[in-house]
Amino acid sequence: MLILKNPQHDKLLKKAMILSVITIAYNVIEGGVSTIFGYSDETIALFGFGVDSFVEVISGAGILHMVLRMRQTSVEEHDRFERRALYITAIAFFILAAGLVAGGALSIYHGAKPETTIPGIIVASISIAAMWFLYRSKLKTGMALDSSPIVADANCTKTCFYLSFVLLASSLLWEFFALPYVDAAGGFGIAWFAFREGRESLEKARTGNLTCSCGGECEQK
Repeated sequence: MLILKNPQHDKLLKKAMILSVITIAYNVIEGGVSTIFGYSDETIALFGFGVDSFVEVISGAGILHMVLRMRQTSVEEHDRFERRALYITAIAFFILAAGLVAGGALSIYHGAKPETTIPGIIVASISIAAMWFLYRSKLKTGMALDSSPIVADANCTKTCFYLSFVLLASSLLWEFFALPYVDAAGGFGIAWFAFREGRESLEKARTGNLTCSCGGECEQK
C-alpha cells in the first residue's frame, strides 16, 4: 500500500532516519572507545559493553533500512535484509553473552582486577544521556507517525539505556570501594541483557514481528 505524500509525514520520517543514523554512528564510536579502554584496563564490563555497541550497529542497519522503506510504502513486516540483520544480531548477542560469562568466570577464578574503571564511569554517564535522548526522540516521532516499528525501536533503545546503568554501577563500585568480583558481576549483567536482546532478535527474525517486548516495559501510549 502506497503512502500518500504528506509534508509533515515526510518530515517525521526524515527525523526518524536521522535518529537511526545518529544511533549507528554513536554506537560505532562508543564501541571503539569502550573496547579499547576495556581491553587496556582489563575490565570485562566495559569491554563487553563495547562489543554490545558494535552488535547494536548491525541491528541499527536493519532499522535504518526499514525507515527508508517506510518513506516509500507502509511497513508491516521485516523484509529479507532486515531479517538477515536480525539473525546476525541474535547470533552475535548469544556469542557475546557466552563470552562474557566465560570471561567473568575466569576472572573470578584467577582473581583478576581492573586497573581502573574511570573510563567505564565516563562512557556509561555519556551513554545514559545519549540513550535517553534517543529513546524519547524516537518514541515521540513514532507516536506522531502512529508507527509501531519506530515505537518498537524506541523501546529497544531504552534497553540500552538500562544497560548503561549496569556498567555505571559496576564501574563506580569498583573505583570507589574496590569490591571483589564487581567487574565480573557487571559483565554477567551485560551478558544477561545481551542474551535477552539476542532472544528477542531471533524471535523477530522468525516471525517478522515489528513489536519490541523489552521485558514488558514498552510504552506505547
